[in-house]
Amino acid sequence: MILNRVNYPEDLRKLNIKELDLLTNDIRKYIIDIVSKKGGHLAPSLGTVELTIALHYIFDSPKDKIVFDVGHQSYTHKIITGRKEMFRKLRQYNGLSGFTNRNESEYDPFGAGHVGTAISSALGLAVARDIAGEDNKVIAVVGDGGLTSGLSYEGLNNAGYMHKDIIVVLNDNKMSIDKNVGSIALYLARITTTPEYYTLKSSIWNLINRITDRNERINRFMSRMRESLKTFFIPTETIFFEGMGFHYFGPYDGHNIRELIEVFKFVKRLNEPVFIHVITEKGKGYKNAENNPILFHGLGPFDIESGKANEPINGREKYTNVFSSKMVELGKKYGDIVAITAAMPQGTGLVEFREKFPDRFYDVGIAEQHAVTFAGGLAAGGMHPFVVIYSTFLQRSYDSIVHDIALQNLPVVFCIDRAGIVGEDGPTHHGVFDIAYLRTIPNIVIMAPKDKAEFESMLEFAASYYEHPIAIRYPREGIPKEFGIMKKIQIGKGEIVYTSKINNTVILAVGTGNVIARDIINNEHIECDHINLRFVKPLDIKLIKSVAEYYKYVISIEEGSIKGGINEEIITLLNRYGFKGIFTAIGLADHFITFGKRETLLEKEGFTSKCISKVIKGMRGY
Repeated sequence: MILNRVNYPEDLRKLNIKELDLLTNDIRKYIIDIVSKKGGHLAPSLGTVELTIALHYIFDSPKDKIVFDVGHQSYTHKIITGRKEMFRKLRQYNGLSGFTNRNESEYDPFGAGHVGTAISSALGLAVARDIAGEDNKVIAVVGDGGLTSGLSYEGLNNAGYMHKDIIVVLNDNKMSIDKNVGSIALYLARITTTPEYYTLKSSIWNLINRITDRNERINRFMSRMRESLKTFFIPTETIFFEGMGFHYFGPYDGHNIRELIEVFKFVKRLNEPVFIHVITEKGKGYKNAENNPILFHGLGPFDIESGKANEPINGREKYTNVFSSKMVELGKKYGDIVAITAAMPQGTGLVEFREKFPDRFYDVGIAEQHAVTFAGGLAAGGMHPFVVIYSTFLQRSYDSIVHDIALQNLPVVFCIDRAGIVGEDGPTHHGVFDIAYLRTIPNIVIMAPKDKAEFESMLEFAASYYEHPIAIRYPREGIPKEFGIMKKIQIGKGEIVYTSKINNTVILAVGTGNVIARDIINNEHIECDHINLRFVKPLDIKLIKSVAEYYKYVISIEEGSIKGGINEEIITLLNRYGFKGIFTAIGLADHFITFGKRETLLEKEGFTSKCISKVIKGMRGY
């Protein structure tokens, strides 16, 4: 295998074009083999193999800075920058991150787990370079889905205005996670389907390549000629990028290494903002991923031959699936419900709702801030919007939640999927901050279900509640065994789940904390009472007051950041009502949690029934 001879970028430059083409096959086989065992973002990285090889062939990384947007398209980059063997531990605890990571390698100049960050961060690296008097190149590799993110345009606007030496490479596969939506997708499609542009581009390129770059006057003349030709002949669609201050090149075949090398070799000579448009196929080289790029965008272990994924978590139904079915039911019942997602209809469980109610479903692209303010406008217009976004991505819209929803007290429902520890995607994707960042906002109501029946009841409650914004947080985890008879949801009211024979200890739990509380009682045989708070906000004041008066030992459990969590309000209320006992808060510690299997991370964080049972025994003095 050619791959055996490649460990670092300098090894690429010892290969000829034919060998580079063979290397692409080796890398694809290697990525498919590892991801089939470990899970990961397969289709995005399969589509960027040739592009990544060409970049490292021409540019001198790590001196030249290659910044990948999101980072999930960087598997080839990792393999050819000294991490080939570690790639076998992709997304495993103490292994290799699934995204770019500054702490992992000097070849990763900027970490990225959220889309849209590459251009802004690359501009920062370019400015830092110029201040330091260095002469390296900075390249931002951006997916076309990234161009649905407002942050990308803020970066383009500033970079063009500053006229810095920066190269933006657009990897256009006509998809983000799902199919791209919006005007920018149509815009890029017009560019890539204009035959006149291909013909002109080829002619100009051939002419320029015939002329040596040793004569600066000739270079300046050719640059002016290129601009004049563009003005007269190139379709107006490309003028957008030119108008932003970038020299536009493309579109090019992103799977033609020879052409990519020639393009990069030429633009490396330029010292101005450059925008290179390449066309790739998501999932390239693996038929199952080519045929179903949405499924193979990111998935767990799967069978290579059939493409079938392994069974769901512990064989249990997921919260997302329950949400999907319930939303269709609510859509039929309530004509004012509108569903909004940010480029993730599949991941958030809204595909069926989209099919049933196409006029009440909106995918706004990777634009979480817009999604929230758009929902605010819908609510102000009499609709009842459900904004369905992963916890980690909802963070990006915090200002809009405060100013555009809560301040105006609009009845928007936030359905926060992937709350808590999500596992192998790691610190950029764990949903551990939503309780802390939402709890301090006035007007907002926050709930977390303990099981399927309670989740469905919370969604039903939210659909008929118009007094305040509502947030419902739920995990990626499979749904646990039902707790029993479901009691009606009442605003700010918790429930007593279990009363023990020894009545001096109580666990106050929210969401997944209830499953741990049940295990502590049933499996660890710790005698204590169990209260399901249901509501993070408002808390059940009457219930907390009774806890302060009655119990000696109080434990609160929440799968979220201990800083800013629900425990802070609980202890304040307990003290207000004269609590004289011992209070212990169980949450996730004040650090970024690494990647690995969910069970492993929960154990490391001390967030299991065994770990918490030891804490309770210590409180009691035995």
